[in-house]
Amino acid sequence: MVKGVYQAIRSIWRKKENLELMKKRLSEWRKEPVVKRIEKPSRLDRARALGYKAKQGFVVVRVRVRKGGRKRKLYGRGGRKPSKAGLVKFTPAKSLKRIAEEKAARKFVNLEVLNSYYVAEDGNYKWFECILVDPHHPNIINDPKINWICKPSQRRRVFRGLTK
Repeated sequence: MVKGVYQAIRSIWRKKENLELMKKRLSEWRKEPVVKRIEKPSRLDRARALGYKAKQGFVVVRVRVRKGGRKRKLYGRGGRKPSKAGLVKFTPAKSLKRIAEEKAARKFVNLEVLNSYYVAEDGNYKWFECILVDPHHPNIINDPKINWICKPSQRRRVFRGLTK
């Protein structure tokens, strides 16, 4: 049976031969800023499945998030044992994916987060790619499949948990 293009991309992404390429990419990604705009999605099949289109008004951003539990800020400890201060083993209620989407939304204030997907991880970080849409761009306003995001009720939707 003949594979489609996106099915072929998906199978290449999962193969073990991809590991050397990913090691090289991750060493470059670690040096980049936390939120970085990229030209094209790394996983075109996944981006298209989540609503990405290669036209003006769509932006793809790679976001780096630290893995593991969060650390709370240390305010006045007042002579108590550090182990009882409640600084470590603090798990956030949000997923790392949602944290990545919120970071992207804070960086690009004029854009709305459509969705995001997992790209890679190493020992310290996870990388996600977020698809952002410009709700004021004429191409988005005139496209009946995506212009629902231009409504005022969709403003800052990522902070209300409306991304899937």
